[in-house]
Amino acid sequence: MKTLKNKAVVAVAGSIAFDVVMNFPGRFSAHILPGKIHDLNLSFVLNRLSPGFGGTAGNIAYNLALLQERSSVLTAVGADFLSYRQHLSSLDIDLRGVKVDSKETCAAAFIITDAADNQIAGFYPGSSALAKLNSLDKTEISYLIISPDAKNRMLAAQKWAKKRKIKYIFDPGQQVINFNQQELELMIKDAYIVIGNDYEIEIIKKTLNLKKTNLIVPNKHLIITKGSQGSEIVSGGESILIPAVETAKAVDPTGAGDAYRAGLIKGLNLGLDLKQAAYLASTVAVYAVEKKGTQNHHFTLQGLLRRYRQNFARTVKLEI
Repeated sequence: MKTLKNKAVVAVAGSIAFDVVMNFPGRFSAHILPGKIHDLNLSFVLNRLSPGFGGTAGNIAYNLALLQERSSVLTAVGADFLSYRQHLSSLDIDLRGVKVDSKETCAAAFIITDAADNQIAGFYPGSSALAKLNSLDKTEISYLIISPDAKNRMLAAQKWAKKRKIKYIFDPGQQVINFNQQELELMIKDAYIVIGNDYEIEIIKKTLNLKKTNLIVPNKHLIITKGSQGSEIVSGGESILIPAVETAKAVDPTGAGDAYRAGLIKGLNLGLDLKQAAYLASTVAVYAVEKKGTQNHHFTLQGLLRRYRQNFARTVKLEI
């Protein structure tokens, strides 16, 4: 895959978290009684527990490193960051924008996935401190992705992007429920792309009092990820379906969305249009699905390109 000369840095605003990923062999829906949703008291017996490095910013930056894209993480962490710092530094990920709060711990995510790939997650955001955004004021940035983190950091990243006139991707994720209408309108207004899964997009529609999905970003781009069903681009009144890459080795969907986002940004940095970039994103995502955890998969650019051609060669030409 061809690389860029004098390429700029991808700024990644989001969380750095220690993950605990767990699997439930049944389906959540079989244990939730419709008439008792207001009074839940559930316990799931799990068959797998996998601790590891995670958080949206960490996961996206990890995949960008595999894609040979330089990235800079913007977030706040706690006093227990040392092992994670060493991990990210070994991948040449820029940590100038990371604020260390010695009075707090890093964020933590507790994720349970059922047999239908539905997820229930709990997220502790850790420090409320802001990232050191000004540390990148003199750095050329191709894209900023604002991924799920403490809401005050997400809002600060948007303000900084607007001030510096940086193209940014708004990825509210599971934090979408914590934004009010005014805040969502602010985040979406200047976003180049808004991305989320089908459930998160429905929450956005409800919060903004919209009846049609294409009204969320009528003049920009919306991407809806749908797990094993692929993704959908809604742009300019047109809807484009992007298939997922098939695999016989699906293990864990956790982190696939972050891998997709890294692949999308890589494609845009290569000069691909949004449809072509989404094909690349779909190819990157399948590697995450085939491994437990969010940062345990690996690929080479040659292997990625080979798999890309196997799935999309007739549709898109991608040069090395």
